Amino acid sequence: MKQLTLDIGLARAPSLTSFLAGPNEAAWKHLQLWAGSPTRSPVPTYLWGAAGSGKTHLLRAVRESLREQGATAGWLDPSMAEPPEYDERWAVVLMDDVHAYSAVQQHAAFAWFVQAQTLQRGVLAAGLLPPADLALREDLRTRLGWGHVFELHVLGEPERRAVLRQAADARGVFLGDDVMDFILHRFSRDLGSLMQLLEHLDAYALQTQRAITIPLVKSMLENE
Repeated sequence: MKQLTLDIGLARAPSLTSFLAGPNEAAWKHLQLWAGSPTRSPVPTYLWGAAGSGKTHLLRAVRESLREQGATAGWLDPSMAEPPEYDERWAVVLMDDVHAYSAVQQHAAFAWFVQAQTLQRGVLAAGLLPPADLALREDLRTRLGWGHVFELHVLGEPERRAVLRQAADARGVFLGDDVMDFILHRFSRDLGSLMQLLEHLDAYALQTQRAITIPLVKSMLENE
């Protein structure tokens, strides 16, 4: 059966504590220490790995952690056709999906990088490829690679199962093993999509006053 990816907005902000690190523990611990420190290092960090490995989750989680501390962060991703000027109030700069930046976005990213380093502010960036393989302007590419670089790996099925179970338990939702198998074998491996699916299943089950079963999952999809 074809894997499905749901285009649904997350209802809850990602957090560092909700991230199941698995094989990505080194990067996770590094970001926990970095984001939580009032005197965080200005040395840049770059995360790379396949889609679904948790890069965007970690960037958004860092932004949320800073927000809770009363700090703001600059954010740049490929959807921003006209990036704003650098804001000196930013505590850090966050750059997502750098591999897909246009020439205009690369220009803005480089300017942000230079300003952040001048003011001793941190830079956290992420992309699909390691720095050396990025098809970006040379001055930006080299800067992305001269600090901490971590490769992120997509979680295996046992780890994704643990994430789903943990998230369901936190909601007070029971997922039988048959439902868990159905979800994990037929939907996107991306954790963000799985969490979105659980969000919708919970809401749909409450709306229909039914337990979460395979027929309920199929019914929800037919009514999307």
